[in-house]
Amino acid sequence: MNINIVKEEISKNINRKVSISVYGLRNRVNRYEGIIYKMYPNLFTVLVNGEEKSFNYRDVITGEVKIKYL
Repeated sequence: MNINIVKEEISKNINRKVSISVYGLRNRVNRYEGIIYKMYPNLFTVLVNGEEKSFNYRDVITGEVKIKYL
């Protein structure tokens, strides 16, 4: 998987509801549900309860961020 594939997949699903899982330090997992809002060259944003959360495409590739389309 490369960054262009990730960007293409996310761009096809703008304004779609998603569940984002972020795997952090000490086995902590943060989960967010929202709508894919905007795309930028190095990151994309998800609108969660009126607040924008940003995520990096590279983290999707490495598995630190997982996207599930709802």
